[in-house]
Amino acid sequence: MENEAKILVVDDEERIRRLLKMYLERENYVIEEADNGDIAIEKALKNEYDLILLDLMMPGKDGIEVCRELREKKSTPIIMLTAKGEEVNRVQGFEVGTDDYIVKPFSPREVVLRVKALLRRASLTTYLQTETTAKDVIVFPHLTIDNDAHRVLADGKEVGLTPKEYELLCFLAKSPDKVFDREQLLKEVWHYEFFGDLRTVDTHVKRLREKLNKVSQDAAKMIVTVWGVGYKFEVGQE
Repeated sequence: MENEAKILVVDDEERIRRLLKMYLERENYVIEEADNGDIAIEKALKNEYDLILLDLMMPGKDGIEVCRELREKKSTPIIMLTAKGEEVNRVQGFEVGTDDYIVKPFSPREVVLRVKALLRRASLTTYLQTETTAKDVIVFPHLTIDNDAHRVLADGKEVGLTPKEYELLCFLAKSPDKVFDREQLLKEVWHYEFFGDLRTVDTHVKRLREKLNKVSQDAAKMIVTVWGVGYKFEVGQE
């Protein structure tokens, strides 16, 4: 699955698109390109991509706006390309649903490794490899997390989540009724060093609740805000 993945590369600089295309095609990925935000949105909504590499700073619609619009309709994994000194923008990127980011100037090898890592996290094989056999399916009233199939069912209906939303839900659900503060969630769910705005966690929780709520209000209520502390996954909301 991984080597046949279809990737959309979005950057207004042709040389960067060519460089990324060259290295990613060596890994047998299928690459398509877009040189601005409008084309990126059009292509991403019309086609099914396994991953999108998205430049943050572009003329017209920037990466933040593109990501925000796509997240209204798509859960495609997104890696944001940012320049040094744009940490505030990276925080905004996480808030609108970016799954990872790479800082320019970057090593093409780093991009390939990050792409492979995110594709693995987004595929069912990750969870088959990392979960214990007893934990492949987690079942609660109104909510089922199937790690074998990498999907979430709320009252029997599938809920489309981004990789990061999925990881957040799994992390909370594995420790029912345990309260986690925002710092803990940033450390555990965002797997590398990220000293960002704690609103990133709030935004992801809000988006996760909204997606669950569209399918099942009971499932959405299982993610509980503990005021002044953080969040927990609560079972028994009957």
